[in-house]
Amino acid sequence: MDQISIETEKDRFENVKDPALKEETYVHTVYNEIASHFSQTRYKPWPIVEKFLNSRKNYSIGLDVGCGNGKYLGVNKNLMILGSDRSDGLIRCAYKNGHRGLLVADGLQLPHHNDRFDFAVSIAVIHHFSTEERRIQAIKHILSKLRPQGEALIYCWALEQENSRRGWKQGMDQDQLVPWVMKSQNEQQTKLRYYHLYKKGELIDNSVSAGGEIVEDGYEKDNWWVIVRKV
Repeated sequence: MDQISIETEKDRFENVKDPALKEETYVHTVYNEIASHFSQTRYKPWPIVEKFLNSRKNYSIGLDVGCGNGKYLGVNKNLMILGSDRSDGLIRCAYKNGHRGLLVADGLQLPHHNDRFDFAVSIAVIHHFSTEERRIQAIKHILSKLRPQGEALIYCWALEQENSRRGWKQGMDQDQLVPWVMKSQNEQQTKLRYYHLYKKGELIDNSVSAGGEIVEDGYEKDNWWVIVRKV
């Protein structure tokens, strides 16, 4: 798919007024279509996420909101982590990878009881919500599931990627349709996924607006991340 085709599709995206419909079309449907291929590329835990999970107290109970194929569910065997994802295709991948305690759930409508969990992780998920209001609400919803003083680690793609192959940087459009290319012997398919690219300080601001307290924050591998505490 060339740049002209992407821009044409982005015009269609902008003409969809319902944010939930945008996400259904340009996030949920796409991840179900690419789930198996996507899962094959997701196997190595990122260092900051691994550090966070290994720093939790033994036998703590946590959530992985947007767990994908479950690559973080088994990082620390002394934790109990319940994984959820909006994509039933990715949940099937997680099940095939040997994980249990899984469910298909929207990040804005998690079925878990409030104030029950010690921690949460949500890695490369919040940036798929198509308005700032929904992104803040998604963080607030995660925090609602934690006990007081519970902590959540949240990762989002950064706008500041000028040194990466994508080349995004300050001043560029923060709302992007990002190609995912699947190749087979006879054809090539390109699917477009919606991302909001976070600029420096924006994830901190969203987390504070959601009612959280920032414990730590940083930048890693073209992502901004925060550890936010429920207060």
